[in-house]
Amino acid sequence: MKQILLTATLLLSCYCLLNAQLKTELPNMSRNNNGLLTDMIDTSTSMGRNMLALYNKLSHVGFSGYLQPQFQLSQVKGNGNTFQGGEWGPYSDNRFRLRRGRLRVDFSHYTPDGKPSVYFLFQFDGTEKGVNIRDFWGRYYENKYELFHFSIGMMARPFGHEVLYSSFYREAPERGRMSQTLMNTERDLGFMVSLNPRKATSKLKWLAVDMGIYNGQGLTGPMEYDNHKDFVMRVSSKKQKLGKSNIRVSGGISGYLGGITSQNARIFTTQRQGDFYTMRGDSLASNIGSNASRKYGDVDFQIVFPNGKKGQTELRAEYAFGQQTATLASSSTPGTLPLDASGKPGPLTTRKFDGAYFYLLQNLGSWDNQLVLKYDWYDPNKKVKGLQVNSTRGFTSADVRYDTWGAGFLHYFNDYMKILLWYEKPINEKTAIPGYENVKKEGIATVRVQFSF
Repeated sequence: MKQILLTATLLLSCYCLLNAQLKTELPNMSRNNNGLLTDMIDTSTSMGRNMLALYNKLSHVGFSGYLQPQFQLSQVKGNGNTFQGGEWGPYSDNRFRLRRGRLRVDFSHYTPDGKPSVYFLFQFDGTEKGVNIRDFWGRYYENKYELFHFSIGMMARPFGHEVLYSSFYREAPERGRMSQTLMNTERDLGFMVSLNPRKATSKLKWLAVDMGIYNGQGLTGPMEYDNHKDFVMRVSSKKQKLGKSNIRVSGGISGYLGGITSQNARIFTTQRQGDFYTMRGDSLASNIGSNASRKYGDVDFQIVFPNGKKGQTELRAEYAFGQQTATLASSSTPGTLPLDASGKPGPLTTRKFDGAYFYLLQNLGSWDNQLVLKYDWYDPNKKVKGLQVNSTRGFTSADVRYDTWGAGFLHYFNDYMKILLWYEKPINEKTAIPGYENVKKEGIATVRVQFSF
């Protein structure tokens, strides 16, 4: 109870202090068009207009960035919830973090008649843990038909909505457990072909089709560790009005066809034995060099209801399902080749999973203030649940389902600053795994300020 009162007092104090010092009109960052990582600069936003002005002065080169310092308070010391900004120290229940510090450089070349020709993007992330690249890719536009563009480098994979939705715009502090588990760090090294009609008279301007081939492990690993490439595809609709109303809808369908090349004769899968399931490893010589599957399907949907001139109501939903290959101890896509205790390639584990999230975003009387409610779940192993998840049958904490509830409040001071007050509570299913017999204490409160330019 003391922690809850302390958290509430801290959140309210930060909001009142900042609100008393700064008060301006609606920031455009709250009314972005798409905010996807695969987009070019959006000139409908203040950041995009400023960057376009820089283009005219600096030969098509623009700079932008944002900073996300935050303070977090954990329900317990050594919180096991790493999905809200990383691991906690065993004796810590509060911390300051520089969650993201992004600096982005864009170069765009246009033909004499104003059509895009070449686009290049470089973005790196600096925090107290070090500096790393996030995006480093180039794009070529064909202008005969004004239909296609081609991208290559380190970039976001075209899968789902939350994975692609930029952390600059995102209303929750982090992507959900499902998104982080399947595609941690979002980016990967590869090549993408996109169908995106650009003619003003085209009847297909609402349509976008992105198809790419990638290494698979993304930024979580230093190099490609097998010879298997993953195919990723998304067919999506840009926001469209419903009939004569001002209601806008958008959505997409995504697919992921990939895997990990097994370097071990043993692969674990969930198999039925009599009246119950076990995690069983089959040892076959043919498993060495075979592909352990990563196959996902995904559907996402967004709908926006205007609230006059004082805001809007937005609903978002996304559902993903399929087969995920990782290890016995973890459901997360491995960044490096899993090794056993002797340093040799270890066995892989393939599970059937599903997960989803739902957002409710509601402006509170003005564009400045926004209520954010979120629910998501991730079930790493659909074949077992509850007490069926038993360590004596080979299951681990990687097979435990989580449901997560989150709520927050956003205040936009201007185009360059906003504050987020957020509380999130993950709820694990009760299982027969040691430490997971009851709901774990993993709630986290976050106060984040975002500065941008």
